[in-house]
Amino acid sequence: MEELIQIINSFEKLDSETELAIKESFVEVTFKKDEFIIKEGKVCNNIYFIKSGAVRRFCIEDGEEVTKWIYTDNQFVTSMSSFFEQKSSFENFQTCEKTIAYSLSYFDEQTLLEYPLFIKFHIKQLRYYLSQINEFNHLFRLMTAEKKYLFLLGSFPQIIKKSKLKHIASLIGVSQETLSRIRASII
Repeated sequence: MEELIQIINSFEKLDSETELAIKESFVEVTFKKDEFIIKEGKVCNNIYFIKSGAVRRFCIEDGEEVTKWIYTDNQFVTSMSSFFEQKSSFENFQTCEKTIAYSLSYFDEQTLLEYPLFIKFHIKQLRYYLSQINEFNHLFRLMTAEKKYLFLLGSFPQIIKKSKLKHIASLIGVSQETLSRIRASII
């Protein structure tokens, strides 16, 4: 739980009352490899903070799985539109390996939003992540496949370490064979 508290404190320094409420609201859960934690068509009722493991976010496009992102240690995971608006998810989230996470239910999040320091953390975190997502999507779209792989290798090495090649290939938008050639050319 300390990893979670440290991340939250990096956005907003908590007082002991808010920290205690957070510790009481988040529940540790363990998922097996390849387990779905959020399914397309279902309402997402939890936010997860990954203590250890990896979770792949993907959509089905033209009958194919298309990886949109892979979350690793110390990252929050949820289907944002589904969780925040309590509507059906258009995406899937599946573990890449055994994953231990802290889970916060929608109901418990609503209770935590009564704490001013949690609200400040929540706003700062959302602003930061939305800004990062916006910038990432712009830059990533303009990169070649090789530059995308090198970017992931340098900025998100856990994705490379914990993911199947076919999921990395899908994330950067190439075939597995092309990814193998890219990897061979930079080793």
